[in-house]
Amino acid sequence: MMQELARRIESRKFRLLPFAIWLLIFYCTWLLIVAAGNFWATVAAHWPIAVAMAFGSYVAGSTPMGGGTVGFPVLVLMFDMPGSMGRNFGLAVQSIGMVSASIYILSAGQAIDWRLLKPAVMGTLIGTPLGAAFVAPFLPDLWVKLLFAVIWASFGIMHLIKLRELVAAHGSNDRWRSYDRTIGMILGLIGGVVAAITGVGIDMIIYATLVLLYRADLKISIPTSVVLMAITSVIGIAINIVLAQINGRLYPMDPEVFSNWLAAAPIVALGAPCGAWVVGLISRTGTLIFVSLLCVAQFFWTVLHERVSGPSLVISMLGIVVLNVIFHFLYQLGSEAEAAKTD
Repeated sequence: MMQELARRIESRKFRLLPFAIWLLIFYCTWLLIVAAGNFWATVAAHWPIAVAMAFGSYVAGSTPMGGGTVGFPVLVLMFDMPGSMGRNFGLAVQSIGMVSASIYILSAGQAIDWRLLKPAVMGTLIGTPLGAAFVAPFLPDLWVKLLFAVIWASFGIMHLIKLRELVAAHGSNDRWRSYDRTIGMILGLIGGVVAAITGVGIDMIIYATLVLLYRADLKISIPTSVVLMAITSVIGIAINIVLAQINGRLYPMDPEVFSNWLAAAPIVALGAPCGAWVVGLISRTGTLIFVSLLCVAQFFWTVLHERVSGPSLVISMLGIVVLNVIFHFLYQLGSEAEAAKTD
């Protein structure tokens, strides 16, 4: 028995070797950048965002909400930065944190819905560049902030209403499997555009589809959403850097993105994988309830901070209603499929 236990431990260590190599490469590269550029003072000066992302990275690894879910409101609401700054920072920091969590998830052998993920990746390869080039630059800053607030408030409300059923789900329903390619492409296209605008969102979209329509287990849905957000973040920040080089006035890339990234990157590289590891040991319910309440609270914070009123407030409230109607529609379709499976 002891020999079997030792064998399993050794096997797990070997599986996590790619994750260990990734961390070694990342931290050596980060130290080289900071030392070569003498950025020690920059890192120290931006400690508040590093502290905020300690929590944000845990959220990124343990829930279907990217680290930008914390980074965006911290920068645009607490530090009064423009929405484009929050978006670019979210994509930049997730390109480390979510990638790190994804490498851990893949190394640890956690379940992923590849049949839906693969076409979603193809969709985001198209949707994210299109959103970055032709949508995000032309939206007023307030609309970017409100879009972020509406999406995550809707997501939080959906979770608070349906959480008990979502946590209880096991496996997945095969009713919609014949449509995986079409559904995945649509999710990737829409989610890529949303992520190009706010820095997050595609993870929530594929997660909601998995848990509501497919009735997939959270142990499948959350890792799948993390991997898709990681890929989208790398695409998003890469295309935004290229666009900024082409036309810096139309596609601004604030130098503070890099400064904040330097401070937060070494935190999220470990924080997000830790989140993915910790929730494998404890119930996700508490974390999801807490984060869902934060998602709802940030909407009211945005409304008060930006002094939103009149038509903008009405449209925002309608947006929350419409998104929850869509969530309920997906839920109903999932319920019908579950009922058909048990008959």
